[in-house]
Amino acid sequence: MVKEQYKNVAVFGQGFVGLPLALSFAMRGCNVYGVDVVEPLVNDINNGITHHTEEFEGKGIREILREQLDAGRYRATTDMEEALKKCNNIVVTVGIPIRNGEHDLSDLLGCVTVIGKNLKKGDLVVIRSTVIPGTTEEKLLPILEKESGMKAGVDFYLAYSSERIAEGKAFYEFAYMPTVVAGINEESAVRAKELLEVVCKADVIVASDMKIVETSKVFENVQRDVNIAMVQEFARFTEALGIDIYEVIKVANTHKRVNLLTPGPGVGGYCIPNAYHYLEPKARELNVDLDLLKLARLKNSNLPNIMVNMLESMLLKEGKTLEGSKIGVLGLAMKDYSNDDRISPPIEIVKILQRRGALVFAYDSAVPTEYDFKVCDIIDALKDKDAIMILAKQKDYDNFDDKYLEVISRGTVILDTRNLFEGKEEKLKEYGIKLMKI
Repeated sequence: MVKEQYKNVAVFGQGFVGLPLALSFAMRGCNVYGVDVVEPLVNDINNGITHHTEEFEGKGIREILREQLDAGRYRATTDMEEALKKCNNIVVTVGIPIRNGEHDLSDLLGCVTVIGKNLKKGDLVVIRSTVIPGTTEEKLLPILEKESGMKAGVDFYLAYSSERIAEGKAFYEFAYMPTVVAGINEESAVRAKELLEVVCKADVIVASDMKIVETSKVFENVQRDVNIAMVQEFARFTEALGIDIYEVIKVANTHKRVNLLTPGPGVGGYCIPNAYHYLEPKARELNVDLDLLKLARLKNSNLPNIMVNMLESMLLKEGKTLEGSKIGVLGLAMKDYSNDDRISPPIEIVKILQRRGALVFAYDSAVPTEYDFKVCDIIDALKDKDAIMILAKQKDYDNFDDKYLEVISRGTVILDTRNLFEGKEEKLKEYGIKLMKI
């Protein structure tokens, strides 16, 4: 049973984090406004349309969305003032984009300014955006106090709680991933903890300082960036040695204190590629070197070029050049089984291929974005191609059977960055297809 003071919730930002979070509150009996500035997105959501691939307890996100709309517990809106008038619990998931290595706080600051202007006595504001450590206290708190004319921790409550979900598992991880929170004072932390416990059934851990939670969130993402850079170097080593990196990783991971990631075509999505750039401004301010983290980021950002160079080497062995070759691509999402193409390595790979004169025919059944190189049928991405790149898995071809192999021309080369053809190497040879895995 939800306490009355936590029943009305406004979630600002209705993207990959905000929409599943808003629906998670609605499923637990809250009255939720999902606030976003993008009117077509809001209209689609209110009509039960979303392209997210989330699911929870046997239901897809579209079914969950329709149920909560029909029950009147959730609706999306562009009217920030109305949502703030009706709700006393405000959760902010608005992101900080990185452009050319520089962070842009304008969306988040603009959102918090509107919240401050409409803040009511006793309201709770919880920031769940990934931010530069210190942002909540140094940037957002002054805006909220100035615009509202009230004092944080006395007249209204302010807390920071890191978002820790993986896309595709958002509902589950909001419910069962331990959540960390800290407040501007003890009362703020207590109120935020109680609000988060409406959704989170795992531990809600209260830290002593908002900067600790902000920093731990960025560290969580940066360590994956570094680990990915490491395993990519392992992959280059095993390729030169002539052994299978995936089998090496499988063997190494039998050690109980080892957990190597698997290599791929690059590092994508909104979180991991941006993480270093959330640390770097504060490190510069504090005169702290982050040389190892910077090197990992640089290496990972160059992976799309490395993938294209590997494909070119395969083609040259067949007496073909990259320029003028027909290249089929499977997967445009930033990771397997996702519809998210933000900061997507496959998209960057396609752009490099096109710049170098290749003709690209890319297929992805989940990514809704229209591209001039995108085809609607997987066969169009496979048939009569000089080369095929596997860049992300989707459910409709993760069991790559003979009906697909039969349309691939003999002599086609395949660069498999997702280990799609594990155990099928001999079958590919039968079809005259040359495979390279990374």
